[in-house]
Amino acid sequence: MSATLQPTGITTTDAELLDHTVLAVRTAGSALRERFGEVIRHETREELMNALAANDDTALAILRPRLTQLRPDAGWVEDELDGGALPAGEWWVVDPAEGNVNHLHALPEWAVTATLVRDNQPVLTVVHVPLTGETYTALAGAGAHLDGRPLHVSDTANLDLSIVATSQARPDEDEEVVRRVGRSITAMLFDALVVRTSVPATLHLVNVAAGRTDAFWQFAGARADLLPGALLVREAGGQISDAEGRPWTPQSDSFLAAAPGIHAEAAATLSR
Repeated sequence: MSATLQPTGITTTDAELLDHTVLAVRTAGSALRERFGEVIRHETREELMNALAANDDTALAILRPRLTQLRPDAGWVEDELDGGALPAGEWWVVDPAEGNVNHLHALPEWAVTATLVRDNQPVLTVVHVPLTGETYTALAGAGAHLDGRPLHVSDTANLDLSIVATSQARPDEDEEVVRRVGRSITAMLFDALVVRTSVPATLHLVNVAAGRTDAFWQFAGARADLLPGALLVREAGGQISDAEGRPWTPQSDSFLAAAPGIHAEAAATLSR
């Protein structure tokens, strides 16, 4: 496990950084939980975007100073729709309200996430689900955990016995991406046992890491909705690739996370 030198001269291990990140993310989650409960309707897209931003700002007011104090020299990414490679060095990739639109509609599927990326590799991540109190963590090379308990992907070896899932990466998606999503769902409806479709991506990915579901795929996507789950699934023993089975990077135009026993079969289905 690597150690990194803080500007103060204090050596902090990645494991210690993870512990402090957990505290920051849980605190932000508590603030968002206090804002949750009623369906908030909006007459215009502008009103909706302002409400989403208000939730983001509530969490970021807690996350940004605390995470910056932990890694003062790290860059900062808080736009959940940003994609592609990052410059060299350390970066915090944060989604202050993953599933924000669900929060506004009084749906329970939302979370707070923070991931430390070092030279384009996620090294630690925290996903906190405030309504259940669950906290998922992963540290590169040290496994994935749920509230301290080790996570393992499922041992299924048959796609036709598998629960699989997909998600919409963003509103107003490119037409070809939308059609590709539709074709992939149709293909999986023929080959898998059950297909789940909902947002956000991260909560599907924690289910794959925990062995509750067997695969998740998405076309397009961004760093903030894929990096946390990618590290969790990989550290829980799963396989990560693009939808056709090739190595995945944040520049890829598709994503697949699956239990090893069905990864190749799932990629073949998505490649049709």
